[in-house]
Amino acid sequence: MIPSVLKLKDGSEFKGSSPQNSQGTYFGEVVFTTGMTGYVESLTDPSYIGQILCFTYPLIGNYGVPDKKYWESKKIHVAGVVIGEASHEESHYESQSPFLKWLESQNVPVIMGVDTRRLTKTLREEGSLLGILTTEKGKHSTFHNPNDDNLVSKVTISEKATYGSGSKRVIALDCGMKESQMRYLLDFPIEVIRVPYDYNFLEDAYDGLFISNGPGDPQIYSKTIEHVKQALKNKKPIFGICLGMQLLALAAGAKSYKLPYGHRGQNQPCMDLKTKKCYITSQNHGYAIKKDLPNHWEASFINLNDHSVEGVRHKTHPFFSVQFHPEAHGGPLDTHFLFEEFYQSL
Repeated sequence: MIPSVLKLKDGSEFKGSSPQNSQGTYFGEVVFTTGMTGYVESLTDPSYIGQILCFTYPLIGNYGVPDKKYWESKKIHVAGVVIGEASHEESHYESQSPFLKWLESQNVPVIMGVDTRRLTKTLREEGSLLGILTTEKGKHSTFHNPNDDNLVSKVTISEKATYGSGSKRVIALDCGMKESQMRYLLDFPIEVIRVPYDYNFLEDAYDGLFISNGPGDPQIYSKTIEHVKQALKNKKPIFGICLGMQLLALAAGAKSYKLPYGHRGQNQPCMDLKTKKCYITSQNHGYAIKKDLPNHWEASFINLNDHSVEGVRHKTHPFFSVQFHPEAHGGPLDTHFLFEEFYQSL
């Protein structure tokens, strides 16, 4: 182990130690997640690209790393990992690799021994901050904001692909799509055509449109927004998740904004405004939709912590979306019924 430090743009520094393979200097937006489990799913979620992820739970790696069938993509996407303590031994019958060995094999830097409580309180007070994770001494004055980049272009599928079979066909816009979303869609007897985020699907035959999660500022993806805007005229069912909700809402004429520190973790409470029922949800987003929605649109869910909009739907047409993740791995699965609702609308 060698000394390392996490430096934030506000001047804060958090000392720790890193394995030899983490030598160097790494840049990203520093964010935190409050989940007690699900570190494998979080690290392989394409929505985290460009971010240095802090786990608030103090011990990470105790159940190791399972087979890729549980991953949300083929690799880790975060720019760096911040933890309090790493478990050097895993204890689970499905584990195939120790946590730190996994990070090393993926060339992902990690800093350990950090006061993650103090770091989280800093981010809650100051908002998400740009940061530098480094083992090198000296000044590092350059802080690059990954949200200025087209991050989706780095994590979208490269070409059209077909999955499943059935009498109904769904176009799935891959904006950095979690594999759990594909698994849920394929639970139904439908054909899923997975396409790149900027693919023009308007002349393709389809019965419904699915818009996936993904990273970055939704306003950057104007081409995708325009395609969805045109799709609204067809009145065919549309279901969006996370970034997918933001893109759908922007296409309808709503406005987005950056949350102070985002919502990340598997324990976010949301209320269904129609039934007044509360659900515990899994979330990972840094942007949200403003409450002043266009005519004929309404909020369907709100976050019970900050009352931000967590779902929007059209009042008469089959267009709906949510900020949280109903596919939710690791857990909870309280809102998986939304996939059933989408299927029934086809």
